[in-house]
Order: sequence, then structure tokens, then C-alpha cells
Amino acid sequence: MRVVLAGGSGFLGSAWRDHLARNGHEVVRLVRGEALSGGESHWDPYAGQVDRAVIESADVVANLAGAPLEHWPWTSSYRHTFTQSRVATTRTLADAVAASDRRPTLLAQSGVAGYGDRGDRVLTEEDPIDAGTFMGGVVRQWEAATEPASAAGARVALMRTGVVLDRRGGALKLLLLVYRAGLGGRIGSGHQYFATISLDDWVSAATFLATHEDAHGPYNLCGPDATTNEEFSRQLAGLLHRPAVVPVPARAVDLLARSVSSEVLNSTRAEPARLLAAGFTFAHPTLESRLRAALG
Repeated sequence: MRVVLAGGSGFLGSAWRDHLARNGHEVVRLVRGEALSGGESHWDPYAGQVDRAVIESADVVANLAGAPLEHWPWTSSYRHTFTQSRVATTRTLADAVAASDRRPTLLAQSGVAGYGDRGDRVLTEEDPIDAGTFMGGVVRQWEAATEPASAAGARVALMRTGVVLDRRGGALKLLLLVYRAGLGGRIGSGHQYFATISLDDWVSAATFLATHEDAHGPYNLCGPDATTNEEFSRQLAGLLHRPAVVPVPARAVDLLARSVSSEVLNSTRAEPARLLAAGFTFAHPTLESRLRAALG
């Protein structure tokens, strides 16, 4: 399988690229700078430019590009950058797939945060995106940007990703600094659910969607049995042999995170219903197994 990958130098992209190579697949990275090897191709997503020959040669075109959520301060300018780094890149690739003769599969990153604050309700791919929140609005635009490809008859799979756990990157890398200092604890009430997945399971799920020709539409890329923030804090602290007694008040999160504070305080109990129904097997189906894998 030949995969053309945008966002291949990031936390998830690097891990998936290595996983694909180990399993005998070929990866061509789309880069905004000069292409320095045969494994790279220059593109300009904001100008809608990508090498058509590279798209024609692909079995799968995948987009993991996007400005990081871990950013401060969240100014109106950065909110625009955050959104467009997802929407413009996806639209450029969707247009390229639609214009190609081969119509390769389009695999597009998205997020379970788009479901919004839904309490303890179990959320599957059949539940609507909540466009009333910042991330819900981003996810709706993000996923809509794939429409040119699907309208042209290409297979499109949307990866609604939860919190990917690994000590080397993402949210956990930052949390470990806090917890190892003995300053960890629940955020807000701690009763909010949030969906997590191990990095190993994420790369396996992405490969599963890339290689299964009947996989299309949205998929929640998160582990089963989502837990609350309080339970996450307790288990992480226990595995690190540290206390979890320093709660972060919701007001402090509001002051620091501003428009994206809801993404930390919202309760999103997403479950991977379609992945499980398709026969995908999680290597780390519980929070404890995900955390142990993440900590190495």
C-alpha cells in the first residue's frame, strides 16, 4: 500500500509512518518546505497546490495536519490558525482526490471533542456533532472539507480521535511533568468523561481503516469504556506512585484556556462502536492497560 501523508512529522504522523514502514507499506510525506528525498513531496495546502502525480500514485491519502491544541494564549488569531490548519489542508487533499483518475481513499483526522458536553450519555458515531462549541464547529467544517472526495466517488473515512496516550508526546507528556512533581489531580469536578486510546491502538486503527475497503464514514478512534477525569487522575497517579490531591479549579481552566476550556471540562463519553462492529481488536481495552502501555 502506498500512503501519501500530510502531517507526517507530528506526534501521530511520525508514529504511524514508522508503523506503516515496519509493516511493508510505502509512505510519501507531504511537506511545505523543499522536498529533500524521494519519500517527500512539496505541497502548499493554503494555495490548493499538491502534485497530481503523487496523488495518482497513492492507494491512500491521509491528513493528520493541524496546529496543536496545546497552545497559549488562545487568541482569535490562533483560533483561526487552528481551524484553517485542519480545514484548508483537508479541502486541498479532497479536491486533489476528486480530480484524480484513480480516486484513492481519503483518510481524514477529526476529533471526538466535536460531540460536545453530553454528560454520562454514551456517544457513538450516530450521534450528531455539536456545532455550538468551538471544537464542534471546527469538527463540522473539518469533516465537511472531505465532501469533494466523497462526491466524486472516493472512499472517505473520518477518524474522530480521542486523547492519544503516550509518554513521548501529546497531552500525557505534559501531564507527566505535573504528576511526577506530586501536583496532579482532577480538573474541575472530575466527573466529566473523556475518551482515551493508546498510541499503539491508534496506529493500528488508522491502518485498519486504510486497508479495509468497506470502511467509510466516521469512526471513533478511542478505546472502549471511557472513564471520568477523576478516575484517570487516580489511576495515573497510582501507576506513578504519586498523590492525586491537587485539583485544578474549573475557573482556573476558564482563565487560562478561554475559548477552548470547554474541551477540558466537557464530558464526552465516546465509544468506538463502528470499529468494534467491524472486527477491530484493541490491544489496550481498559484505561489501566492504556496507561501502562503509554508509560512503557
